[in-house]
Order: sequence, then C-alpha cells, then structure tokens
Amino acid sequence: MNIGKQIRYGAIATILLLGVYWSAASAINDGVSEDYPNTGFLATAQWLKLHQADASLVIVDVRMDKDIEGKLITGAVRMPWQQFQYDDAAGNVGGLFVGIVRAQQLLGEHGIARNDTVVLYDSVKRDGGATSSYIFWVLDLLGHKNKKVLERGIDGWIDAGGTMVSEPRMPEAVLYQAPSEEINLRKWVKAEYLLPRLGDPYYQILDVRSRAEYMGEKPNTALDGTALKLGHVPTATNSDYTLNWTSPDIKAIKPYAALLERYRGLDPGRAVILYCHSARRGSFGYFVLRLMGFEDVMLYESSWMEWGNKRYFFPVDTAENVLTGDVLPRTSSTPAALDRLGKTNRKSGLVPKPGGDRSSKSGYVSCGG
Repeated sequence: MNIGKQIRYGAIATILLLGVYWSAASAINDGVSEDYPNTGFLATAQWLKLHQADASLVIVDVRMDKDIEGKLITGAVRMPWQQFQYDDAAGNVGGLFVGIVRAQQLLGEHGIARNDTVVLYDSVKRDGGATSSYIFWVLDLLGHKNKKVLERGIDGWIDAGGTMVSEPRMPEAVLYQAPSEEINLRKWVKAEYLLPRLGDPYYQILDVRSRAEYMGEKPNTALDGTALKLGHVPTATNSDYTLNWTSPDIKAIKPYAALLERYRGLDPGRAVILYCHSARRGSFGYFVLRLMGFEDVMLYESSWMEWGNKRYFFPVDTAENVLTGDVLPRTSSTPAALDRLGKTNRKSGLVPKPGGDRSSKSGYVSCGG
C-alpha cells in the first residue's frame, strides 16, 4: 500500500515538474509572456540570446551616431532611424517619411531581406522606445511579416548581461522588394485623408503628445522655429505616450491589463489614427496599439508639424475630448464606440453626457474607407 502511494505521488510530482518546465520553456521560446495579443512583436533579451545566431535574424540598431557611445549588441547593423525622414523646407514641415521606394532601398542597403526576422532596438533611457517603433511602423507599412522591438532596447540587453561590441556588423547590400499587394498604404495617413473624416464615427483620432500640448497650453514649433497653432485635431482624444511606460525610469511597456485600463473606451473594431508633433511619439503609440491587438491602426506621419502649421488652414480645437465607456481591446461594442466621446470645457472642466458632439442623428453611416 505504502509503495503504491509512493509511486502514485511520485508520478504526480513528475507530471507537475514537467508542466512547470514546459511553461518556462514556452516563455523563453516566445521571448515574452502570452500577455499581449500580438506578443510576437516584442522580444526580450532572453529571446534574443537564444536566437542571436539565427541565419535569418537581423539585429538593427536605430540610434543616431552621437548616441552610440561605442556600445552595440553583438552582430547588430547600424541603421539610424532618421535616415527614413527628410525635411520639407518649402512646406516648413520637418521629419517627413521618405516614402515607399526610398524606404525599401534603405532596408536593402543595410542587408535586410524581405523574409528576415528584424529585431529593432534603441535606448529606452534616451528614446523610450519611440525610435525603434518608427522603423516598426515602416516595416508594418511595407507588410514585413517578421519584425520585433527589443524590450527596453539596449538598456534591457545590458541589464540582462548581453554581449557587446564597439563596431557594427557591415552587411552586404541585398534587394528589398515588397510585393505591391502587401504594402498597406492605409497605415500612412495624409492630411487630405484625415480632414474629411473628422466627423466619421468609424475613425478614432488619438493625440499622444503631452496634455499641455494637446490643450494648447504648450506651443510646438515649425521647421523654421516659428510657433505652430495651439490645440489639437478636432475630435481627437489625448493619451500621452509616456503613460505606456511602467515608470519614467525603467520605461518598460506596461502589462496588457494596465494598457487595457489606459485605453478604456477605445474601440478595436474601428480605425485609430495617431499623431504627435513629428511622428516619433505617434509611432510608439502605434506600436503599443498593434501589440495590444488593434489591426486598423494608422499614423498621421506629418502630424502637428503640418496640421498646426499656420501656412495651412486645418481646423484646431482646445476643448478636451474624453474617452468614455467600457469598450476594451478584448471586445467591440458599436453603441459604446459611437458614444465614446465627452466634451469638456477647458475652463470649467465639466463633462456633459458622452457623445454630445458626435451624435449620429444626421443618419450618416461610414463605409470605413
């Protein structure tokens, strides 16, 4: 009897230990926990250590030259993120995307092929992940399937004891060619696309600048240094991109449960258009929403540099729009989404009933295009 019990208990213990081992191995192989719906977009230092020698893996350091300080992840290619932007002096707008053709040329010049797994990193201490996210957006726009952002960038890698070198890997140039049907131009929003959709209930506009910028209390400047208009795109709500971090010091992305609360009221069944001042912060918000499982996410890449430019006649607002309701990325509720906005008076702070300015009494129905 005692021997039988020992055998039975021993078998149970073995099964439990195997379960723990399997769970741990799965977590290591995945790189991150199964917390985020699109967890494959985020790589941990542990995951990178395991896959660092993979033939199809390209590690890309997107920091600017002045920020390198002789420390790179072993095997990394240098591809400063600002190579993908240019300044339009005639339009007085800086930081514009170089376009589909040039972007593909740059990727090929840095040895990145269409089927490679690309791991992007910056320094979260300096950039907060908001430059590697810009290249993530470029790859997403091009329909590149295998792409990841390194959690906490090179800072997380150093903390994990990852190997370092002082010189980057010098790759051979390759041809990067995205099939035209896989390029998703919808992810690259222009002002002429955004303007007629300000009253369209399918589109949710998210300003990820600071609250002071959003409310028109802190001015931004144009390319020539002149002040831009104060305020935000009409109907836009505000969620400062830094609020995606666990803390201002660590700057790791918050767990999924915390992000659900941060974006409560945002409907994943509808499009979300993000913007900031020059698309850097906007791209980080874009990455976070994609990590959370949002699919129809778009970046107004010209952002406030264009919209708030006094040379143009785009409307602006200074009254706060507040996300309301219980729509979360796990669910989609059309009535709640249509009622998601509450206007506040900037002076009084009073909030009328949600949806006061977004009523669909006119009978207008969006085609979502």
